[in-house]
Amino acid sequence: MIVTIDGPAASGKSTVARLLAEKLRASFLDTGAMYRAVTLAALKAGADITDQDQLLSILTNSDFKFAVKEGKMIVSIDGVDVTEQIRDAKVTANARNIASAEKLRERLVHMQRQFAAKEKKIITEGRDQGTVAFPNANIKFYLIADPLERARRRQAELKTKGSSENLEKIKMAIEERDKSDQARAAGPLKPATDAIVVDTTHLTIEEVVEKLLDRVEECLKKDQR
Repeated sequence: MIVTIDGPAASGKSTVARLLAEKLRASFLDTGAMYRAVTLAALKAGADITDQDQLLSILTNSDFKFAVKEGKMIVSIDGVDVTEQIRDAKVTANARNIASAEKLRERLVHMQRQFAAKEKKIITEGRDQGTVAFPNANIKFYLIADPLERARRRQAELKTKGSSENLEKIKMAIEERDKSDQARAAGPLKPATDAIVVDTTHLTIEEVVEKLLDRVEECLKKDQR
């Protein structure tokens, strides 16, 4: 069983996907961690983050491993656990370069499918999971939320990490990221034609999870008939 959850930045998809995976006893595929891992490896190697050939070389010559432990994606590069390092602000700021590189996306989508093939149940989130990575998924969701609400969420997240950012500045960055994700040639941000669109603006995380859980269970019942 494959459930995809796509959507723009700060729409809540990562947290929802992780919690939904817990409730369904499924494995959580955090695709963002994969892009961040390549970004971190490139930064450490001093590579030109905009040069696809250099990035491909790093992807080919580094040993990336992804595993799920207690609902969390554990990431290692060349045998070193970098699960925390990939959340660094510099990695976050540069990850979009990896996401927009078509050759790299193709390789990473292949890695995502390999990961999923080893698991019985997968909840995966990203921006092109229902459209490119898993077009034949059992059920697809696309989460949306008002940009201001997404900015508030991102601001709250940053505060827990000891960082204070201006709300309007965060909102502008999110809107700029949306435009970039929607306009790119490789895996552009858009809902699959058969995706269930869920507006999370006025919903708590728990309410979103319950809404999605109801739809998944409804889908499973239909398949069992």
